[in-house]
Amino acid sequence: MSNNLIKKDYDFLFKIVLIGDSGCGKSSLLLRFADDNFTDSYISTIGVDFRFRTIEIDGKTIKLQIWDTAGQERFRTITSAYYRGADGIIMVYDVTSMETFDHVEEWLKEVDRYASETTSKLIVGNKADLVNEKKVSADIAEEFANNINVSFLETSAKTATNVDTAFLTMANELMKNKANSQTNDNTPNKKKKNKILQLKSQNYKRKLPKCCKV
Repeated sequence: MSNNLIKKDYDFLFKIVLIGDSGCGKSSLLLRFADDNFTDSYISTIGVDFRFRTIEIDGKTIKLQIWDTAGQERFRTITSAYYRGADGIIMVYDVTSMETFDHVEEWLKEVDRYASETTSKLIVGNKADLVNEKKVSADIAEEFANNINVSFLETSAKTATNVDTAFLTMANELMKNKANSQTNDNTPNKKKKNKILQLKSQNYKRKLPKCCKV
């Protein structure tokens, strides 16, 4: 059967990548969001892992392909390859570890180096249920996020607090970007530019010898 005859079960497909230091709970966030499950004995991700979840936004079916990357330094060359083509990147830190929060800036540099300029970003402070062990206040994290114009929220994979909200926030942002992109593609200047490129291509083909025309 032709691929053109296969009906897609979604309107939009978005690739989201989770990054951050090892032990921040990236895998737990993915497991909670994708399967509504949690385990304290989750082992560190080796390389990459991914899950799908389909959601509805404004009457549209959105399929999220979520990649969970390893936080260890030795896997950086592998995981950086997954930034390319990512629609959204969620940078995760552990609210009980100031070190993991300080490293967000380094992760951000990795994103800026490998990901597209149009890639949406979100900062998430995980393990918010560990109130007595908290080292990074929400105010500090929010100020940092505001300075770089990135959305921020705290989550707890263990209690499921704000986990859905985090991914839905990202999905809504991606939908907004998609709408803006389609609007820009339909502007008169864009159409005029495409028409000019098309005419140039036709003229180029006319100048080619018969043997070279395609």
